[in-house]
Amino acid sequence: MNRIKSVLTVLSAVIATTAFLPAAATAAPATTAAPAATERCAPLWSSSTAYTAGGTASHHGRNWTAKWWTQNENPGATTVWADAGACTGGVSDFAISEAEFDRIFPDRDPFYTYQGLIDALHAYPRFANTGTEVMRSREAAAFLTHADFESVGLQYVKEINEANYWIKCDYSQPFGCPAGQSAYYGRGPIMFSWNFNYKAAGDALGLDLLNDPWLVEQDPSVAWQTALWYWNTQNGPGTMTSHEAMVGGAGFGETIRSLNGALECDGGNPDSVRARVEKYERITGIIGTDPGPGLTC
Repeated sequence: MNRIKSVLTVLSAVIATTAFLPAAATAAPATTAAPAATERCAPLWSSSTAYTAGGTASHHGRNWTAKWWTQNENPGATTVWADAGACTGGVSDFAISEAEFDRIFPDRDPFYTYQGLIDALHAYPRFANTGTEVMRSREAAAFLTHADFESVGLQYVKEINEANYWIKCDYSQPFGCPAGQSAYYGRGPIMFSWNFNYKAAGDALGLDLLNDPWLVEQDPSVAWQTALWYWNTQNGPGTMTSHEAMVGGAGFGETIRSLNGALECDGGNPDSVRARVEKYERITGIIGTDPGPGLTC
């Protein structure tokens, strides 16, 4: 099985690599792109409020309807809630606030908006929405840590080494490279690349990324969705998805393994592992949560 890596070269920064595997049985069921919001947001969901059948609440920019009595069960993370669609005028209740996001990425490219991230959450509602408040915060921090590392503080929307663009087309795939041999270069927060990943993620997200990979560098929500697709559905060279690592107690170190495996873990590149851990500790410090155990791999 081919393992690939995207290389982001900067003038004075370290080389950032992300290993991707061709998508297989771990791909998520197909979802649809976020529809335009037309309804006003219901009152923000509260963990202390008891909701009866038919009760409504908003969460992550979407309205939800309770199917039966519930309390302290996050909308999107349990089956008690039915998704009623995107809404407008709500308040973000993501584990990381916009002010904290700004502190984490003070020099980011304007393309990477906080709202783009919030809009992308509909694709994987269990992300940073499972378990305790500490668990949710740790997962959000871990995800943004790797985005920080791979795109150098979200300063890069696409891979800058254009000489490598043509490499990211695997013509052995039956669907080929309809957008052109040089169209599948790294884009977005984790430098998402290769035609087979664009195909698999596009199918899962309800987007034609195989024929229009440029959406990832044109739409902030799509860019974040591709990163969330990998995080939530792909083991990479590891034994679990990054989402499973954070909600199952394995810890941040296993998310590094799911991204780069032996390239960094088990002595592969201890400096890179250390750099990721330092970024993770910085981000958890900003949002005021403990980083937890299992930091290295």
